[in-house]
Amino acid sequence: MAKPIELTESNFDDEVINSDVPVLVDFWAEWCGPCKMVSPIVAELADEYEGKLKVGELDVDNNQQIAMKYGIRSIPTLLLFKDGDVAEMMIGAQPKNNIVDKISKYL
Repeated sequence: MAKPIELTESNFDDEVINSDVPVLVDFWAEWCGPCKMVSPIVAELADEYEGKLKVGELDVDNNQQIAMKYGIRSIPTLLLFKDGDVAEMMIGAQPKNNIVDKISKYL
């Protein structure tokens, strides 16, 4: 079973920017209630789209430079990267079908 990749400032470029498949990044924090609602959905997507979509989680408290670079002001925020650029942004807890709708057009 595939799991989301733990993203950090040291592996972000390799895992996300230089990825040859689209990447869904979950910007979250330990203290964030809505993030805990989204986390199981993100884990399901990592498993269901293994090989077609890379899924990662980035703790904004431990990786503030990246959060600032992408203008993350509220969490959870999901960014979908395609060819190193942000293709979609979803702010707040999203139902799974909304996330699937957004990512499916990039697969």
